[in-house]
Amino acid sequence: MPITLPKDLPAYDVLRDEGVMVIPKSRADQQDIRPQRIGLLNLMPQKIQTETQFSRLIGATPLQIDLTLIRMSDHKSKTTAPAHMDEFYRPFSEVRDEKFDGLIITGAPIEHLPFEDVTYWDELKEIMDWTQTNVHSTFGVCWGGMAMINHFHGVDKYTLDNKAFGCFRHDNLAPSSPYLRGFSDDCVIPVSRWTEMRPNDISPANGLRTLLGSDEVGPCLVEDQAHRALYIFNHFEYDTGTLKQEYDRDVVNGTDINVPKNYYPDDDPTKMPQNRWRSHAHLLYGNWISEIYLTTPFDQNLIGCKSTDLRG
Repeated sequence: MPITLPKDLPAYDVLRDEGVMVIPKSRADQQDIRPQRIGLLNLMPQKIQTETQFSRLIGATPLQIDLTLIRMSDHKSKTTAPAHMDEFYRPFSEVRDEKFDGLIITGAPIEHLPFEDVTYWDELKEIMDWTQTNVHSTFGVCWGGMAMINHFHGVDKYTLDNKAFGCFRHDNLAPSSPYLRGFSDDCVIPVSRWTEMRPNDISPANGLRTLLGSDEVGPCLVEDQAHRALYIFNHFEYDTGTLKQEYDRDVVNGTDINVPKNYYPDDDPTKMPQNRWRSHAHLLYGNWISEIYLTTPFDQNLIGCKSTDLRG
């Protein structure tokens, strides 16, 4: 089954050329299927790139996905054309009364700021609370995941002396988890952040369960069953060249940055990097979509009602 995207969205042609099945909304509306309604709250500056990355992963399942692009109501993007934002994005203020099977909250390049100093923090807190009544399952990514675990559990982030940057092996700590179905005992995941969450702060006593973790860069994937949420602090969604783009940008800007570890062959930035995480990325997001399908109410009006949660 396909993912439903506007035909004019840049991701439409990119994914179609890659062999991902995409259809316009006009055709999807003619099919007698209850699609999985997924929202993408895109906080990243390169919004078109991020749209494509997540559309690729959630569009590769056997289910029909209806993707809604969401933005903060008052915050204006400085790096994406206003015409693109106006045509394809809906402010949260427009969707607050709607129900979603799933929501992805992306990262944002604001790690250096305390959460409460982020200009849209109050609205983001409202959105995170809203997920408990209007979203069946939420996936917080990188800073988005840190924001969620801080909001719901008071877990702090810590600034690193050096950027965690590169491709790091992570251990599969919960092989029986449905989200890790098909995973190897370990896997490589791209990492790009100046902050971290610490293992001792992520307590099972608070209902948190670490599914993937690394001795080098700490916890990665955390399940929060009570809030119907997953938090991932690293970047399975990255394209092959995303870390290279970040490294090249920092070099040009004169930023003191280390070569991303275990990314280039022989750690040589003159060589082309290879993608060693793509299959596990598809597994994780495919498993998430599958769990949503198996547990979400058929009647979307019942989403968020605990009495109808089908997890058992």
